[in-house]
Parts: sequence; structure tokens; C-alpha cells
Amino acid sequence: MASKRYATIEKTRCVACGACETACPLGAVKVNKGCFAKVAEDKCVGCGKCEAVCPANSIKIESRAKV
Repeated sequence: MASKRYATIEKTRCVACGACETACPLGAVKVNKGCFAKVAEDKCVGCGKCEAVCPANSIKIESRAKV
């Protein structure tokens, strides 16, 4: 069962520092070297740890759309 929340990355603001990747307890965030972070939505539970450590404020926790 998927979480009701998940992280989204604003790619234009991401500085690819890796703080979010390190902070994620589930390994749902990966940083593409020199590019931007990407969230595996199937792994992300929306805990907000990545959002809390992002120095560029490029991560937001969103609600999943009801299907």
C-alpha cells in the first residue's frame, strides 16, 4: 500500500548536493551526479527528512492524488 504523501523535487532549484539522498531512511532519493535528485515514488513515504535538509529548498512533500 502506497503512502498518502511523497517528496517532489523542483529540478531547476536542486543543486545536487546529496543531502537528501543521505537523509532518506528508505533510499528513495538518488542524486544524478551534477544534475538533480530524483525520488522513487514507490519507495517514498513522505516522511519529510529530505525536505528538512535541502539547502536549496527544492523538495516539497505532496499528497498523492486519490485514484
